[in-house]
Amino acid sequence: MSDPIPLEGLHLWQRAMDYAARRHEGQYRRNGVTPYASHPLRVAMVISAVFGIRDERILAAAAMHDLIEDTPVDYDEIAEHFGHEIAGWVAAMSKDMRLPEARREEEYDRALASAPWPARLIKLADVYDNLADCREPHHRKKAAEKAARAVDLAIDVPELKHAAGCVADFLHTIHAGDS
Repeated sequence: MSDPIPLEGLHLWQRAMDYAARRHEGQYRRNGVTPYASHPLRVAMVISAVFGIRDERILAAAAMHDLIEDTPVDYDEIAEHFGHEIAGWVAAMSKDMRLPEARREEEYDRALASAPWPARLIKLADVYDNLADCREPHHRKKAAEKAARAVDLAIDVPELKHAAGCVADFLHTIHAGDS
């Protein structure tokens, strides 16, 4: 793991991004070339630039949203460095990898449906970025299905209406381009 950057004067979300980037070091996106840490950074950027949310706690959780699922980091470690609220949102974004895939997705959707709205906002940004990053038709179809499920879980929540609409519009654009 590389040395951390000096944290004095950095915003919460910047510290979280540094923390996540160091823990995702050596991991790559599906293409095998792009460093994985680019994904959580883009998720935070979607929340800020596309959804218009600038709450640093949410941006910090977005930067760390895959840590529990994809690295040895656990809830307690995140809570120690960033607080229980942020750790809770990150935990809500984490699937139980011990379950078979079909059941894991069902349980994840069920848990996400009752998660606090910031966790569901992060999920919307996550699926938005995954859709934008998909090149292969099979992966794009799967990403679109996940995005549609995330929209369904969010559309009736007042705080999520705009973000869910952005994802729904993106899905519509993708489907129109596939026709």
